[in-house]
Amino acid sequence: MSVQRRTRLRRMEPEARRAEILGVARRLFGARSYATVSISDIAAEAEVARALVSHYFGSKRQLYLEVVRQMMVVPASVSERLPPTTPEERLSICVDRWLEVVERNREMWLSAIGLEALGNDPEIDRIMLEADEIATDRVLEAAMMTDVVEGRQQLRAMIRAHSGMLKAASREWLVRGTLSRSDLHLMLTRTVLHLVNTVFPALRSPGV
Repeated sequence: MSVQRRTRLRRMEPEARRAEILGVARRLFGARSYATVSISDIAAEAEVARALVSHYFGSKRQLYLEVVRQMMVVPASVSERLPPTTPEERLSICVDRWLEVVERNREMWLSAIGLEALGNDPEIDRIMLEADEIATDRVLEAAMMTDVVEGRQQLRAMIRAHSGMLKAASREWLVRGTLSRSDLHLMLTRTVLHLVNTVFPALRSPGV
């Protein structure tokens, strides 16, 4: 390790160091199976002491759960600083930002949504439920519907259901290659708009 590299590592702030370790773990867990990745592997790749990884994250299991949470929870940046324009434009920007995150972390994303399909890990299940609620918040923020009161539970249920299609569609893009990124962008944006503009009002007025 060069003197310049060691100096940079010594001067790194704790949050930056934690983020760097988490990034390495995300990459390794995405590329290999959980069983074949060790804390020592992550420490070596991050060029830190093994004890430091344990200090920040505890066990390998805790670190892995944090990686899954980071991967599945839609980051706040996806819906931050959206222009005060139309819901369609705002949703389009959000979807584009989300696709960027998924494309950048392809293997870990596919691994994480595969865990959800297994559905036999209570801790993973809790993370997925939390992620769905946060994703719903982000969508409603982009669609300018955070203040909806009447039918709010139905609206949130529809958006949560949409997230299931989103995950399945991402496999079509990343694994099967049957959809391009632009195809997925169009599909996800238009289906959310259809839900909030057409389906939701119909649910609120079923006799109309």
